[in-house]
Amino acid sequence: MTSSVLDLAPVVPVVVLEDAADAVPLARALVAGGLPAIEVTLRTAAALDAIRAIAAEIPDAVVGAGTVISARDVADTVAAGARFLVSPGWTDALLNAMKGSGLPFLPGVSTTSEVVALLERGVTEMKFFPAEAAGGTAYLKALSAPLPQARFCPTGGISLASAPSYLALPNVGCVGGSWMVPGDAVAGRDWARVERLATEAAALA
Repeated sequence: MTSSVLDLAPVVPVVVLEDAADAVPLARALVAGGLPAIEVTLRTAAALDAIRAIAAEIPDAVVGAGTVISARDVADTVAAGARFLVSPGWTDALLNAMKGSGLPFLPGVSTTSEVVALLERGVTEMKFFPAEAAGGTAYLKALSAPLPQARFCPTGGISLASAPSYLALPNVGCVGGSWMVPGDAVAGRDWARVERLATEAAALA
């Protein structure tokens, strides 16, 4: 596996699962559509079981954990088989835990000072969150001149329509989004629709 989350795919699906039984068919649909990197967020009780199931049953998927906000989250998700870690923000304690995991990770930032603080600690790849609310493409474009060494995965409010403008930026490696895993499709177990939406997203490469 690449040491960089940003180079796995142009789009990383951000998945919220209420039922771990949906994890494998959902991951299968996303991989079939060309999106192998899947971020399962720790927002539900089913998340760890979902990560465990995808890691065990879908070898072509690169399953990661999102909404990682504590050292305990890092330990739990590594044990479940996560292959990358994503946080909405960071602290020194969380950063140390993510570094200690040995996995690729994306700490979340939304300000220039946070970016500089991570660069100071040797971290050059970050999640920009919440992307649209925090200034979108204009903000990232402004950051690229003084801080060209920082690369981002913007997430938060991004759609199929807005993703290309992010991906065109030199400091963006990929985007995160949930538009290819809409709640009604997951609830209705419409995996064919998920695969169709994933195929559209993968074509943004």
